[in-house]
Formats: sequence, structure tokens, C-alpha cells
Amino acid sequence: MFGTKPELMVIALRDTDVVAAELREALATADERERPGLERAAELLARAAAVPDAEVRGRWALRRITDAGCTGPADSVQAVKALRRAEPGLSLVSAVQLSKEAAAIQAA
Repeated sequence: MFGTKPELMVIALRDTDVVAAELREALATADERERPGLERAAELLARAAAVPDAEVRGRWALRRITDAGCTGPADSVQAVKALRRAEPGLSLVSAVQLSKEAAAIQAA
């Protein structure tokens, strides 16, 4: 309503399906020298595509937090402030959620 800031949704965008289609097409016409490298690329892409969105967002948030010079826990108040300074469009709720996802990456 009035006086409330609209919530910004944070989503992880990936084009792995498009890249996978390109790799399949390249594999279909690959010669014996090209095939091992393309097969390896397809394996790596499949692994990257299997990573959960929360982990992708957590990695992104952790990079933004550390790039801002924050060295403490990723879910600290200082980290949330650093993330919001780095990304001014983030609401407090989004920044807190992202910092929690970053902390999960940090703890792993």
C-alpha cells in the first residue's frame, strides 16, 4: 500500500538449456578429434545446470558481499548492509534472504 517499498524478486537466470542444445548440435557433426572435448563440455554443463537456484544466488551474493570488503559472516548485519549498498534496488527482505544463502555457501 502507501509508504511501502515494492518487493524486488531475485531470480537466478541461466541459459544452460540453450548452450546444451548448441553442444548437442556440435556433437552431432563432430569429428573424432572434437568429440572428447565437446563431451567433456556437455558433462560440465550438465553439472552446472544441476546446481540449485539458491546456491547460484548464494554464490552471487557472497561475491557481491566480499567485493564490498565485508570479511565477516555473510549473514551478518554488516554483510546485509554491504549487499544493499552494492545493489541499491534490493529490499531488506531480499538482502537478508540472499545473505542467508551466501552464508550457506560460506559454511560449505
